[in-house]
Amino acid sequence: MTQIQPNNPSHGVTLEKMLTTLVEFYGWKELGQRIEIRCFQQEQSIKSSLTFLRRTPWARDKVESLYGKCLRDMAKQAKLQAAASQEDSPPPSDAPSAN
Repeated sequence: MTQIQPNNPSHGVTLEKMLTTLVEFYGWKELGQRIEIRCFQQEQSIKSSLTFLRRTPWARDKVESLYGKCLRDMAKQAKLQAAASQEDSPPPSDAPSAN
C-alpha cells in the first residue's frame, strides 16, 4: 500500500520526468554546472543520464533535490508573470477612467 505524501514534490514523478523538466527549465549547460556529473556536461542525453542516475544514488539524490528547487522557481516565475500580466491588462470597461 502506498502512502500519500502531500509535502513531497517528487512523489509519483518518474526520474525521467524530473530530468526532462530540469533540462527544459535549465538546459544541459546550466544543469551540468549545478550538478557536476559528466553525463550532464559531455555527450548529454536523457537515456545515458537515466542509466547513470539509476545506478548512482548520490547523483539521483542531487537531481531530486534540484527538481524540488526547480518546482519552486517555476512557481515563483508563474506568480511574477501573472502579476505582470495583471498590471498590463486594461481596466474593465465599466470602471471609471482616471482623467
